This record gives sequence, C-alpha cells and structure tokens, in this order.
Amino acid sequence: MSTEITQVIARRIFNSRGDETIEVDIETRSGFGRAAAPAGASKGLAEVKYYPKDSVLDAVRLVETSIAHRLIGMDASQQEEIDALLHEIDGTDNFSKIGGNTAYAVSLCAAKATADSHHALLFEYLGGYLAYELPYPLGNVLSGGRHAHGRAPDIQEFLVLPVGAESFWDAAKANVAFHRRVGEMLRRTRKTFTSGRSDEGAWIADINNDEAFELMAQACREVSKQLGFKCRIGIDIAASTLWDSEHECYRYSHAGVKKTPEEQVEYVLDLIERYSLVYVEDPFHEEDYRNFTWLTKTADDCLICGDDLFATNVERLRHGIEQSAGNSVIIKPNQIGTLTDAWEAAKTAREALYAPIVSHRSGDTVNAEISHLAVAFHCPIIKTGVIEGARIAKINELIRIEDTLRKRAKMAEIPLRALTRGNE
Repeated sequence: MSTEITQVIARRIFNSRGDETIEVDIETRSGFGRAAAPAGASKGLAEVKYYPKDSVLDAVRLVETSIAHRLIGMDASQQEEIDALLHEIDGTDNFSKIGGNTAYAVSLCAAKATADSHHALLFEYLGGYLAYELPYPLGNVLSGGRHAHGRAPDIQEFLVLPVGAESFWDAAKANVAFHRRVGEMLRRTRKTFTSGRSDEGAWIADINNDEAFELMAQACREVSKQLGFKCRIGIDIAASTLWDSEHECYRYSHAGVKKTPEEQVEYVLDLIERYSLVYVEDPFHEEDYRNFTWLTKTADDCLICGDDLFATNVERLRHGIEQSAGNSVIIKPNQIGTLTDAWEAAKTAREALYAPIVSHRSGDTVNAEISHLAVAFHCPIIKTGVIEGARIAKINELIRIEDTLRKRAKMAEIPLRALTRGNE
C-alpha cells in the first residue's frame, strides 16, 4: 500500500513572530508530507488549546511517545480515521492533552503525504476536479488593536478586497498597489510615520479610527480608478478585545470612548453605510449572537463574519446559523485541531449559504497549505495579508495554482450579495 505510514517525526521550529511552534513530517511508502502550526495574537475563548502545558517541547515529546507508534502502519489516505485517532488519544473536548496545534500539524501532514504519494497537489487531492475556482484575497493594509504597538487605531484590521478583479493575479496585484498607496499617503501626511509594519505586514501609524477610514477610502477611490476595477474596504474589529465584561461596554482606548452594545450596533452600521464596507469581522464580542443577528439582517451588501464567535466549531456555527447570526465564517484549522473538523465547518457554512473564509494567523509559517485548503474547501475569499514573507508564500502559491488551472480555472463569479444572508 503506497500510502501506508512508515515514519512520523516532530520538531520545534519558529513562526513569523519568532515564537516556537511544532512541525511534523510523515513518510509513507511512496510519499512525504510536512506541516507546521501557526498561532494567533487575539485568540477566541472557544479555540482549542494550542499545546499541552503551553509547551511546544511537550507537544513534540507527545508525538514521539504517544502518537507516532499509533500512526505507523495506518493508511495516510484515511483522513477521518487519523483525525478520530487524534481525538481518541487526546480524550478532551479542546485538545488540552496533546494540543490543537499538534493535532493540526499531524492531520494536515497526513493529507500532504497522501497527496504526494499520488503525485497530486494538495488541493487536487482534497477537492478533486470540482476544485477549480480561486478565492479573492482579503488583505490587511492597516493594523491596530492587538496587532499594533503603541498608538494606533482601536480597530484591529483595515482590509481591502478587490471584488472587480478577473484573475487572482490581478487581485493580488491590486492589493499590493493599495498597500503601497496607503503607505505613500501616510509618509506624505504624517511626519511621525516611520513605515512601521505589524506581524502581518500591514502599516502601523499613530492615527485614529476615523483617520484610518479616510485614508482607506481615498486609496480605494484612487486604486480602483487606476486599475479599472472596483476595490472595497473591510474591517476586523476584533470586538472581544475591546469588550469590558464587568461594565458591559466596548472600550476604544485610543479614541478615549466607550460604547454600550446598542451604541456599538449603531456605530458599526454607520461605518458600513458611510464607507460602503464589504466585510465586517467580529463586530461584537464572542458570545453576542443576538447583535450579530440584528446587524446581519439590517446591513446591506456586506459580509458579517464570525471568527471568535464561531472558532471553526461546527456546534457554535450551527447555533449561529439557527439565529442567522452573521453570513460568513472564518475557517482557521488550528482553531479546531484537525482537517476533518475544519472541512466539516466549511461544509456546514456552504450548506447554510454562509461564506467560508480560510484565514492565516498573525504568527504564521511560510507553509502555504491554506492556499490549497481555500480552493479545496470552495472558499470565495482567503484572508492572508498583502505582503510579508509568510503572507506572500500563500499569495504566490495561489498564483501557481492559478497557473496550473489556467485552462479551466476561473475566479469565483458569485455576486457578493449572493454570499450573504438576510440582505434580500
């Protein structure tokens, strides 16, 4: 059997922030796979635990002592069996024993080894012939919140989505042009701007939320005119990081204001209307399904996306779907632990007409697997920055995939309104 697992090795490496993470190698009789786990700066409470005792070294040792010998001899192509075994070995509901990042690296590694055994690319192996549409890249241009240092906007990410691009290459090029234009504008108008960038390669500047929106809006007009197709603005508020549970309000430290949940709803709705936002991620804290529902039903032509709200967890996603809370979901496989679990979340989203959006993490690796997952999972959008090495790795891989599929691939042609719920 060509996909029989013959060797499993784990080691410590560094992610893009210089933090330790786990990397796993799996060999089969005729193939090889390697996968490493990323890490987020603003993690949702519902995410699985990254590592046992928060130790990458302990995770590596667990692979060597408790996981490797159970995997050797198994068929790497039996993804569900391998992922079920990881759940069995762990025995908890949040991977607190072996670590969600450990499970993720092993699970994804098995899929990569199987694809290699069959001389196939990962997206071809996972998605088959139906995996031919490329996602739009959602790029982080300005950083604030926990992604920035010192004085910066309270909103965590100001994003661009090139909705009018006809190819992935054009879309990626548009995001780079947009990023450069914002940098030029900051250098011209802010004497204190030092061209600082966040972990994701987005600009960091001593500006407030309103100034950031005006910069983004101007860049959007100029770049759209320059390229001849429309770009639109999105944001990731990361509202759980602003939420003061004791006083039940959102604290905007840089702006020096606090907002009640009702004021937060009105504020976000005003931003959507004023700046024609195409995407709003985590506008409310991670347990506020009610206001997610209200905003989704009220906002027009905008993706209301849950990250911390859903945490790539099928049960939380189904709870949201029942209430029509949001109309899109971030898919971060290491939030839930295994490829099977992430696939189930993406499938559940699509069946409910929610847009699944595969996403990087702020502390990422140069591995480009999520580019393949975005295509295989039929995601209309991939969130993976604009520049910086770990982000460029994903962008360049999608350029290669587009080149591979050039004769039969096409950009997703579903109107953004069709990806939303409650906006009829």
